[in-house]
Amino acid sequence: TSFGSTLLDVIQSGVENLDSGVGIYAPDAESYTVFADLFDPIIEDYHGGFKKTDKHPPKDFGDVDTLGNLDPASEFIVSTRVRCGRSLEGYPFNPCLTEAQYKEMEEKVSSTLSGLEGELKGTFYPLTGMS
Repeated sequence: TSFGSTLLDVIQSGVENLDSGVGIYAPDAESYTVFADLFDPIIEDYHGGFKKTDKHPPKDFGDVDTLGNLDPASEFIVSTRVRCGRSLEGYPFNPCLTEAQYKEMEEKVSSTLSGLEGELKGTFYPLTGMS
């Protein structure tokens, strides 16, 4: 791929972990196209016949205006957390990320989140230094 990902990167986990449920991982988004002959049948089988040509149903998260306060007395919900765990456009996925790319991505995410205001404002805690 344009990130330098190879077939070995795709199958490496399955080669090293024979008990792996799937055994292949896309090292970057482009891998799904480059290695489509390998990925497509596995994805179809894993998702019970959901074919490459099938479409996801439209999103329906309900009416946000009717979502009630889940803890009106503030007795149970102490905090919330949002975990973003997949990818940023322009970067490979975890198997092929370099340390420099991790740091660059962390800076982009941190600076973007620090610009949020109002109810979206929060605190970003990097994994580095956590116990």
